Amino acid sequence: MNNYETVFILNPVLSDTQIEETVKKFEDFLKKNGAKMVAKENWGLKKLAYPIQNKKSGFYHLFEFTAPGEVITPYEQEFRRDERIMRFLTVRLDKHAIEWAEKRRTRLKAKA
Repeated sequence: MNNYETVFILNPVLSDTQIEETVKKFEDFLKKNGAKMVAKENWGLKKLAYPIQNKKSGFYHLFEFTAPGEVITPYEQEFRRDERIMRFLTVRLDKHAIEWAEKRRTRLKAKA
């Protein structure tokens, strides 16, 4: 099982319900395929550095999870098929990135 992190940007014209449905869809896909969610963050509506699909902002979400490597290809295929997703990036975390992510999560919990 490898550690992964996915950041994806949702279309800004979606309603709160549609955003929740989309996030749940991808979370359920991971769980159904043997992944374990480590963390899930909603970064909210952010301005984009450059327009994507003629949009200047988007809803950012982060998933941190552990999964077998063969899950990633179909997982990314689902992102490509979903028209509500503007961009996504999945990276495998090395031991340093895992430590950094844990520190970030504890810092966020301390602020809350």
